[in-house]
Amino acid sequence: MAKLVSKTYGDALFDLSVEENSVDAMMQEVLAVREALAENPDLAQVLRNPDIGKEEKLNLVEKVFKGRVSDNLTGFLRIVVDKQRYGELDAILDYFVARVKEYKKIGMAHVTSPMELSEEWKARIKEKLLATTGYVEMEMTYAVDPGLIGGLVIRIGDTVVDSSVRSRLADVVRRLQRTSLEPQKEMRE
Repeated sequence: MAKLVSKTYGDALFDLSVEENSVDAMMQEVLAVREALAENPDLAQVLRNPDIGKEEKLNLVEKVFKGRVSDNLTGFLRIVVDKQRYGELDAILDYFVARVKEYKKIGMAHVTSPMELSEEWKARIKEKLLATTGYVEMEMTYAVDPGLIGGLVIRIGDTVVDSSVRSRLADVVRRLQRTSLEPQKEMRE
């Protein structure tokens, strides 16, 4: 349900920003709102509090954001609060950011390796990903997992390329298990 809400509201905000030719400006404002909410957990707590009336929450949104972000974004935030979807606001804004990045052909790659990669290797991986995907820019994040033994695991969206030694060993084990089970079946027949 939350995914549907974030998609519906995120798409509406994205479509508005495209229609108004303000994708970049809206992106900057959304990032600023996310930062403001992260830095002010009391604001989030007030907006989630069921004991505080809707009008008070709407007035608070106006007071905090009006003049700091566009009227379109302030109005959007008012709609989210008015429809009592504030609990999904983080997911809505995350969806919007992801949608803008996809629109601008900015990929997000998460690379996991068994050891810290040199800057040269990071550059080579990024270059290869840009050459093999339709993205014109790539935002890279890196993690280290010594359990991989060797190789890399690269995740871009829902796509995972796992060339790690750990996954190759697991594949060999699965094949051996299937192989050792198959002759036993034939012996029974």
